[in-house]
Amino acid sequence: MPGAIHAEGLVKTFGDVRALDGVDLDVPEGTVLGLLGPNGAGKTTAVRCLTTLLRPDSGHATVAGIDVVKHPNQVRRSIGLSGQFAAVDEYLTGRENLQMVGELYQMKAKAAKARAAELLERFHLADAGDRTAKTYSGGMRRRLDLAAALVVSPPVMFMDEPTTGLDPRNRQELWDVIQELVAGGTTLLLTTQYLEEADHLAHDICVVDHGRVIARGTADELKARTGGERVEVVVHDRAHLASGAEILAAFGKGGQVTTEQHTRRLTVPVTGGAKLLAEVIRELDARGIEIDDIGLRRPTLDDVFLSLTGHRAEEEKKDEAGPEAEDSPKDTKETSK
Repeated sequence: MPGAIHAEGLVKTFGDVRALDGVDLDVPEGTVLGLLGPNGAGKTTAVRCLTTLLRPDSGHATVAGIDVVKHPNQVRRSIGLSGQFAAVDEYLTGRENLQMVGELYQMKAKAAKARAAELLERFHLADAGDRTAKTYSGGMRRRLDLAAALVVSPPVMFMDEPTTGLDPRNRQELWDVIQELVAGGTTLLLTTQYLEEADHLAHDICVVDHGRVIARGTADELKARTGGERVEVVVHDRAHLASGAEILAAFGKGGQVTTEQHTRRLTVPVTGGAKLLAEVIRELDARGIEIDDIGLRRPTLDDVFLSLTGHRAEEEKKDEAGPEAEDSPKDTKETSK
């Protein structure tokens, strides 16, 4: 039985750019799917198709059991969307923003006012509720935007990189809210560039690149594909990078040594833990290679992408498919509000 969010073979093109190239997704009810990928991978385009902001060229998708192409208005009544940009009216107060959303959903004025007060408390905005939104910090706007997407308690939520630009405290608070939502039965599709975020929140992760799903699994499964552990060494003298890489390659687990010239850093996937680390130190010392730092760590987002795609996440800086595919405050507001 299809999940609360289900897509088969979604294709979307913009001119010569194939933003989605046959994407398949399935998110069981009450779970979180992390859609992980660099800028330009197709994450936002997928969200826009699933939330009816864009019409896919081909393929089939349902949200809450409703066809997104045949019955877009019914889909919109069943979802909440927090986009890449905080879609709030800067000239209204936080309270007025939330009340307006409730009334647009045809809530009675008294009910909309009560719901606004409840959400302001929940998102730690009660003290600022009667200030205009233009006086809010970036983190406060993101929280207000998420609150607006939850005014009608939708069964399905879409969050497109919701914590980008937030400081660690606000990010943790938002994670707590998301976990509360899912515990209450909400189904969530979350796009992110942060493996840590997906690791913390998602039951399952889809890695997308160039419009295709290239890997799927739990965070631990994806990390295991790139090597469960990594030895990272910073050599003291850049002239020793080549010989240091040769030594690490002998300890590596079927993966090439990554060399960062500017930081004098060498990295290789390994197994063996602390015992192996001691052996690496002894071998480096025997070869007369002085080091400034050495340690074991888990794979990062860049490690996953380097393994799966051959490039690092930050190398992809272009828009997903030009201005047509870029989230705008206006579009996000129309769907989530």
